[in-house]
Amino acid sequence: MGASLLSDELPLANHIVMVSGRASFEIMQKCLTARVAIVCAVSVPTSLAVALAREFHMTLIGFLRGECFNIYAGKERIALDA
Repeated sequence: MGASLLSDELPLANHIVMVSGRASFEIMQKCLTARVAIVCAVSVPTSLAVALAREFHMTLIGFLRGECFNIYAGKERIALDA
């Protein structure tokens, strides 16, 4: 996001942020500022991250491993094939 800010490429509305750990409140706050609507993490998000995602209508996915994941907020952006 820092590189995008410096190169005047914000907002990042058409991007997805993926983190290799937990989705924290701070990560969600940065994504909100950059207007990233979808955040994915390989681990469980913090409760504050989930609350922020819900309040600002962001999509938050956790436990993303292979084809399995949990949607904590914003499930309307995710198309699931049965």
